[in-house]
Amino acid sequence: MLELRHLRTLTALQETGSLSLAAKRVHLTQSALSHQIKALQDYYQISLIQRQGHTIQLSDAGERLVLLAEKVIKEVQAAERDLARMAQRTSGNLRIALECHTCFDWLMPIMDTFRKHWPEVELDLVSGFHADPIKLLKREEADIVIGSENKPQRGIVHYPLFRFEILAVLAPGHELTKKRVLMAADFADTTLITYPVPEERIDLISKVLLPAGISCQRRTAELTVAILQLVASRRGIAALPNWGIKNYVDHDYVIARRIGANGLWSDLFISAREADASLTYLQDFVTTSRDQCFATLEEVIPLE
Repeated sequence: MLELRHLRTLTALQETGSLSLAAKRVHLTQSALSHQIKALQDYYQISLIQRQGHTIQLSDAGERLVLLAEKVIKEVQAAERDLARMAQRTSGNLRIALECHTCFDWLMPIMDTFRKHWPEVELDLVSGFHADPIKLLKREEADIVIGSENKPQRGIVHYPLFRFEILAVLAPGHELTKKRVLMAADFADTTLITYPVPEERIDLISKVLLPAGISCQRRTAELTVAILQLVASRRGIAALPNWGIKNYVDHDYVIARRIGANGLWSDLFISAREADASLTYLQDFVTTSRDQCFATLEEVIPLE
């Protein structure tokens, strides 16, 4: 009765604490996921989940199956990699272009894990900022793009990673830290410190400031740490992903505030050429990225 799909479902429930989010993670409807859990509980005559307010927690029996999942799923993935090697579909290149440069910190451990899985595959980063990184795929100057682009384009596929919140970043003692939430008008007459990318690719500008008719001065820096240093030195305000600034906020180097009543959210994808979508090692890179991001990054939300 127990199948690999059940183990993936229980793992998703443990990581998300939510039926709806877990269902998205394993590409099921919430109803189908609930039915799957009920069938397991009926078969083994034991509860696997417990409701705690609006969240879901696993019972002792559910935790036991997650321990099994941690071992089994890794073994299955290793076997699939071995089969791909036996079929001689393992050599190649993965050149990675980053649209979101705060991804760099969490990408490095993923690359290290991938190299252990696929020593035969050459892994490299495409340096620099790119106004249209998807064009790098079309020109075959990159094999993977990590960024926010997910518009349908011929010959391009997009794999969802996660949704994350973008927070305003302020110097300690800045007058705006008195507010718990910043609105568009709060950014008027300020200097916004960003990466050197077009304004349409900056969520705060395109989704918040422009619709409200707010403009502000802009200063750029290529490195995240440089942006944070400028903010801490009271040279301006930044807007960065929650997971990219956590360590700096925890050590009171900078202060973070929500943007808008419901927050400012953005989605992250892995994009590749459709012709490469069947490559086993490319699919494994996507799987490894998802697994490690949800295991190490806080407050990220699964995408469908």
